[in-house]
Amino acid sequence: MTLSHPADRSDGERGRFERLAEAASNLTSSPAFSLFCVLLVAAFIAVHAARLSAEWQILAGDTMTAITLLLLALLKNSERRAEHALQRKLDAIAAALLEQNEGHQGDAHEELRKAIRMEERL
Repeated sequence: MTLSHPADRSDGERGRFERLAEAASNLTSSPAFSLFCVLLVAAFIAVHAARLSAEWQILAGDTMTAITLLLLALLKNSERRAEHALQRKLDAIAAALLEQNEGHQGDAHEELRKAIRMEERL
């Protein structure tokens, strides 16, 4: 287990966690998941309104807490990948502009071409 940024991979390949996080992110941004969340909140309210036993109330609360924690982890992963991709693109743009301003075209223009589609690889 490494503590480096998920996008700082030397081989350029996406790992299992990145693929899982992206699939989960796609699922959680779907209308079906939004409906699931509304139903979960409605069930939480119904459990409390019906004054069911404490076990049911704890189960409803624990379920919502677990889903919230998972969504927070997915959101942070997505945020970090997007932040890294944006920073790489900005760096590539700055380097290409500097090369252009100096009157020659070098590696920075090629890096800029690569950076334009970076989010698909992250």
